[in-house]
Formats: sequence, structure tokens, C-alpha cells
Amino acid sequence: MGAMFLDLKVGNLVEPLTGRTWDNASIQQGYRARVAFYRRHGLADSDLVFLHYGNRPEFFIDLLAVWSLGGCVVPIDGRLTQFEVETLARAARPGFSLWFGNADDPTAKGLSSMGIRVLDASEAAGESAGEGSLPVSGGFPGLDKPALILFTSGTTGQPKGVVHTHRSLRARWITLRQSLGLEPFRRTLCLLPTHFGHGLICNCLFPWLSGQDLYILPPFRPDVILQLGTLIDENGITFLSSVPTIWRLALKTARPPRARGLQRVFCGSAPLSAFLWKDVQEWTGTRQVFNSYGITETGSWVAGTTVPDFTPEDGLIGEPWGAVIRVLNSSDTDALHAEARECSPGEPGYVWINTPALMSGYFGREDLTRQVVSNGWFLTGDIGVFDGRNWLYLKGRERDEINKGGMKVHPSDIDAVAERFDRTIDVCTFGFEDPLHGENIGIAFVLK
Repeated sequence: MGAMFLDLKVGNLVEPLTGRTWDNASIQQGYRARVAFYRRHGLADSDLVFLHYGNRPEFFIDLLAVWSLGGCVVPIDGRLTQFEVETLARAARPGFSLWFGNADDPTAKGLSSMGIRVLDASEAAGESAGEGSLPVSGGFPGLDKPALILFTSGTTGQPKGVVHTHRSLRARWITLRQSLGLEPFRRTLCLLPTHFGHGLICNCLFPWLSGQDLYILPPFRPDVILQLGTLIDENGITFLSSVPTIWRLALKTARPPRARGLQRVFCGSAPLSAFLWKDVQEWTGTRQVFNSYGITETGSWVAGTTVPDFTPEDGLIGEPWGAVIRVLNSSDTDALHAEARECSPGEPGYVWINTPALMSGYFGREDLTRQVVSNGWFLTGDIGVFDGRNWLYLKGRERDEINKGGMKVHPSDIDAVAERFDRTIDVCTFGFEDPLHGENIGIAFVLK
């Protein structure tokens, strides 16, 4: 199948820490068993399914099995408390809750008491698989049916769930393939959680459903980061994506890879500073270290530094990948087309994105959707600027901007300077109330 949309078969799934490998035959067998298991337990078209485990091969097989039965997957962060999970369940009203080997967890029991069908997905391995193979077409639901709901906030109050259809996901993967090719992704490493867009949609599903091999690690574990260079060498990794926090730790604790097999490295969530960027290039042994820009609502990656002959600069993003990006002087969705003006080169403004991979909306929250979507354009909440080459730079988030007596300060600008000092492990710039200036600037360091 390979991308049920993109290719004739999926890639292999590998766990470097355990040595487990699922080749295409194993994936086919596991897929058939899971479809039979979930069908027998009543999972059917349009069911919402909580997946409480991730970053393991079974997660990806279960994802395809649920999709093939017409269901919509809701990946759940395993670190959430019972209260937070039940808050999400009251908002989403899932029909099923899938666990892996720990379905007697108190949270699982709480969901069961809410009328949600709780299943231990590890039991699917013993199901009679039957005949057949992963469907290339026709075996999956319509393109406009919901495929993923990714909750990005509100686990203790009003949850905000980003809904992606099969069409929006297909659009993201196809535009990435056209913009980036596949060769660098032959052996992709996932260090990121599979319950949010960056890790799941782009770092994992894009290469794997395009027939490339996916190597899966537990997310954000310091002991794993300590082995990063060794893991890259031992598994012949050609691509990985990460975030600045992981790089700050890796640069100070892990030995660099020696085989020099990495072809491309992405960094998302926040742009690398120029100082950190150059250190990552040196550590990885490749100049193809790119900032990647994306938001869960746009299917993650929509732009990056695939521009010729660039020099690392603070906030540099680069060019769009399958999207139209504009920097406008207005953040008003009601007056977007009537009053908004495109900012001149060098003039900061609000970043708007138009992409076929845009979410269908926030789950059950049309009010929130209207606040950020206007005639297909999405208001990111980021402050950005285009230079004379039409390269995009990010200055920070609108809500993060500090107003010190009328002077607008972007925390990322200060963070970038602080990172240049050798003793800095991590840094965070923030605003706080000030009786004279309204707001003032604070900065917190983690030092060697």
C-alpha cells in the first residue's frame, strides 16, 4: 500500500533499542489481524478511536487498521492525567479506547465507566488474520472523512482538537514529496512524539507511507539522546527531525555520528538560532540542516530552508512547500480581504497561510475555527517578515510579544543572543507586569 495514497507499499518499521523489525510481510500480517480483531469488537465507520500508546510499530499498524474500517484516530499523550483524558473523552465522545498491554489502567477503567469500549490492542496479534493485503485504493474511506483529531490544548478545560481529513493529509504528503523528494528520507529516524502533528504527520507518516524505512525511538528521553550519534551510525540513518530543546541536550551530551551518513536534518516547533544552527551542522556533518515551519492546523511542514546558498540566520525559514504564505498588516479574519495589506519586504506583520492541507476545523468548535480561518486562509498567530529575496523569517508569536513601554520585543531575539554563550544549556525570555512600563523583560537560564 505505501501510502494508501502515495506508493505501492509502506517502508519497514524498526525499533533500534529493541532490534524489532517489521518488514512488509509482517506489516501485512499485522494489519490483517488488527482489522479482523477490531471488526469483531464492533469498530465501524465513523467511530472515533483513542490511541493511548505511540512511538512503536503497532501504533502505525493500528492507525491503518482503524482507517480501513472507516474510523478516525485520536492519538493521546500518554503523560496525561486521568482527569485530562476524561476531559478529552467528554469533548470527543470516542467509541473506542485502545491501550497496549495495560488496559486495566485506572484511566482505562474510568473511560469504560463512561461507556467507551476499552480494548487491549496487544491481543490483536493472536487474531486469525484471514486473507488479503493492504488495500492500495478503495479499501479506505472517502477522502473527506475525518482521519485524525490532534488535541493541541485545553486538556484541563475546553479542548481544542484539530481535525484532518484523508484529503488534507494526502495533500500534505504529496506536496512534500514534490518539494523535497524522497531520497534523503530512505532511513528516517523519529525522536518526536506521535501524538502531535510534527512527529506523526510529517516525520513519520510522510516517509513511511512513501515506502521509506522508519526507525522509531521513545520521545524526549535523555538516555536516548545520549546515544543519538551511535544510533544514527548503527542504523544508517539518513534523515531526522527534531526541536531546539533536543539539540541543546544532544550537542552537550552525545558524541557526533562518525559515519557521516546523515543527508538532511530538520528542526521544527521553533527556528534554530544562527549560533545553534551552525553547531548542529557541525555535529551532524551535513550543511543540509533546515528550519522547517509548520503548524498542526496546516498538516505541519509548510515551509523550510531549502533555498540556495543560505547562511544560518536567526529566524530564517525560507520558502513555502505546497503553500502560499503572506505577511499581512492585519489579523482580522472578518476584514481580511477588504482591509488587509501585504507588508513590504522588511516590514513585520501577521503570517497567513493558504494550503490544500488545511484542517477542516476544530472539533465541535466552529467559534474557534472562525477566529483563525477566512476563505481558506489560516491565521497562524506568528509574526513574520519577508526579505528582498522573498525568504520568510519568523520574529515570534503574536501572543508572546512583550510590550515594554511601547517598545515591542520578541523573546526569540533575546533567546538567540543568550544562546551564544558557552555556559548556556537552555534559555527562556518572558514578559512580566511592570508598574512603570506595563511589561518588562525577564530571562531564565539553565547553565552548565
